[in-house]
Amino acid sequence: QVQLEESGGGLVQTGGSLRLSCAASGPYTMGWFRQAPGKEREFVAAIRWSGGIIGYAESVKGRFIVSRANAKNTVYLQMNSLKPEDTAVYYCAAKVASLYEYNYWGQGTQVTVSS
Repeated sequence: QVQLEESGGGLVQTGGSLRLSCAASGPYTMGWFRQAPGKEREFVAAIRWSGGIIGYAESVKGRFIVSRANAKNTVYLQMNSLKPEDTAVYYCAAKVASLYEYNYWGQGTQVTVSS
């Protein structure tokens, strides 16, 4: 069983930055997802165990950066130039690289961007 725990959410003004962290151990592909009120959960970014970037959602390209420090069992999501539409609960998730579905999910951390 993989335990995931996000941290780093909070309230920030438009144009500000936040860095989310996800504590996770094991050789998993890690993803970040988000869910805004009344909307479906959507993909944000993903990174391989090797550190290779799988990709970003178009809406966050050029503003968000996903990275990982395996020695610290931590995955990060650096979020810059935040917009009100980035407001959501952000989740980290883990999966075995060969599988399609993310098997393990954190409980989420709230990010609120004020205008």
